[in-house]
Parts: sequence; structure tokens; C-alpha cells
Amino acid sequence: MSVITDNGIETLKSRLHATWTSGDYDLFSRYMEKDARAFYERLRIQPGAQLLDVACGSGQLSLMAARDGINVTGVDIAENLIERARARAVAQHLHARFEVGDAEALPFADASFDVVVSLIGAMFAPRPERVASELLRVSVPGGTIAMANWTAGGFIGQMFKAISRFIAPANMPSPVLWGDEAVVKDRFGAGVSDLKLTRQFYTFDYPFPAREVVNFFRQYYGPTNRAFASLDDVGQKRLHEELESLWSVNNRASSGCTVVEAEYLQVVATRA
Repeated sequence: MSVITDNGIETLKSRLHATWTSGDYDLFSRYMEKDARAFYERLRIQPGAQLLDVACGSGQLSLMAARDGINVTGVDIAENLIERARARAVAQHLHARFEVGDAEALPFADASFDVVVSLIGAMFAPRPERVASELLRVSVPGGTIAMANWTAGGFIGQMFKAISRFIAPANMPSPVLWGDEAVVKDRFGAGVSDLKLTRQFYTFDYPFPAREVVNFFRQYYGPTNRAFASLDDVGQKRLHEELESLWSVNNRASSGCTVVEAEYLQVVATRA
């Protein structure tokens, strides 16, 4: 496992901040609404519960919960996404609190939340042991901690692997280790009294062909946006061709559309 030195962490954090403030994750996430809702509804959170949404993006899951009468707080490192989440809440007349914050150092007191969730978010923080510790710390005893994390063998894991062939890997543990059952068990350890791990699927469904899907990711999805920006023209062309091939091979649709299923690990833990 990679070890991050104190000298390197600020540089790495700066790179991650640049990644997630790039593109337009708000627009990007709109195509993921259906399966985000499926994840949320499986949690069966009771109205009146105190919920923390870690790495909340532009508030996709937070706003679903707020609409159901749940007391919602969302936190994310990207200021632009927090601003967008606040604007969405106001536009929809929903009460939800959104703050800029780091999954490795959550700005909340111990045992503040009945439910702590992270939907394809906290998995990207560079020091996973700190993330696990923080998710446990802010959860009440007996509370629920839930995550959705891409797996290494699933489609997004394959996409990250393809991108890594063109750019130098970050000096941090692979985010998709959060999609490995044994790793999750080890990270939460004795901090949880119950842990349910199930494999689920996000369906990426786009009304345009694979080539345009790659362009969509390049423009709006931060990691892909920054990967292309780091390459010269030749590298960009080669990466585009490889990603287009990956989407095409996995495409279940026809007639110019693209439908791909991406596996993730659903984590539902009970705080000890």
C-alpha cells in the first residue's frame, strides 16, 4: 500500500481539489439519478433522522432525503458543488445544510448523526484509514454508515485502469480498494457491530454513441477532464480511442445510444 508523507499530502490534496472542481459534476450526476435513488431507498431512512452526506457533490442524495423530511447536512471539498447544492435546495424549497469540508477531517462533533452516507464520494479521499475513522466518529452508536464504492473489476474500475496507462498514478491507495469486501471489513474493523456488503449496479444510460460519451466524460467528469488535460494531442487521441473502445465493447444498447452497467459495492454498517 502506498504511504503518503506529510510533505506530499498538501500537494495531493490540491490535485484532488482541482480534479473535483473541474468539469461540471452537477450536470454529470443528472444521468445517474435513477440508481442514486435506488441506493438511497434501500437505506430506508426514517423521517426526522440526522443524516450526513459525505462528498455530497451538488446534493443529489441530500435533496432526496430532505424531500422526505430527513434533517440533512452535506459536505464536500469542492466549493463550486456546495454552492450548486445550496442553490438547488433553495430552488426546490428544501431545508438542507451544505458545508465545505474534508472527508478525512469532518467539521462535526462526535456522535452527531444517525445516518452517515457517501455515494461514490469518500472513496476518493487519499487516506482511507482516516475516512473510516471519521465516518465512525461522527455516527451515533447504533447508527448507520452506508457507502457506494466502485469495484476494481467493474466498468468504472476498468475505465480508471485504462486512464492510469496514460498518466502517472497518484501516490495514494487505489480508490477502488473501497470496493473490495475484505478491505472494507479491515478498515472499519471493531468500529462496527454489523456489516452488510452487496454488489449492485449503476446503469449509465446516454442517448448518444460511445464516442460522444467519452466527450461527455471529458468535458464534465473531473477525473477524466484532468486526465485529458495532462496529455499532449497524441496522448489525448490515444486515450479517447481506448475509452471509446471500452464503452463500445460494454454497450448493451443500439441505434446510436449507450447503456453500460457499472458494478459498485454497497456497504451498510452499524456503528458499534
